[in-house]
Amino acid sequence: MSTSNDVESADVIKGKAPLVALVKHDGGKGKRVFGVINFVLRVCAMIPAIAAAAVMGTSGETLPFFTQFFQFQASYDDLPTFQFFVIAMALVSGYLLLTLPFSIVTIIRPHAAAVHLLLLVLDSVVLTLSTAAGSAAAAIVYLAHNGNANTNWLAICQQFGDFCQNVSGAVVASFVAVVILIFLVLLSGLALRKH
Repeated sequence: MSTSNDVESADVIKGKAPLVALVKHDGGKGKRVFGVINFVLRVCAMIPAIAAAAVMGTSGETLPFFTQFFQFQASYDDLPTFQFFVIAMALVSGYLLLTLPFSIVTIIRPHAAAVHLLLLVLDSVVLTLSTAAGSAAAAIVYLAHNGNANTNWLAICQQFGDFCQNVSGAVVASFVAVVILIFLVLLSGLALRKH
């Protein structure tokens, strides 16, 4: 009388053994790291984006000239580029805040490719928006610091020092957010590649 072990060993010899592979499953711990890093980077990008919008939105300086009734004033809302900057950085901040729950989903369900794809596409759009806003504002800040002799635009930073410091700091903060957003896009792409 043959036992089931004899039948199995005979099947193995003939090459008819069932194909069963033992796969070591880590429970998604390696992919959860991507989700945690994604969450941390979103919070880290939100801080300079909020700071850039707040600093630019509150920047303004008034210089008295002879009398109290005749004054020179520089404010962010004097230039449409700075207005665009404030609106764009506020949108970026709001987007980063609203995508924190999606980032938490990538921690809980690290194999959800749809969430990673959604974040990759939206992060790319927001990266483009913040880069455009920061670059446009940087061009105006450059003109404020150096002027342009060919077009008779004078540098105003000698007179409006505090205003120029504020808008320069806001532009730097926006580019810090841009660098962090670049890492977010790269991380989302890498997480999708691992699927």
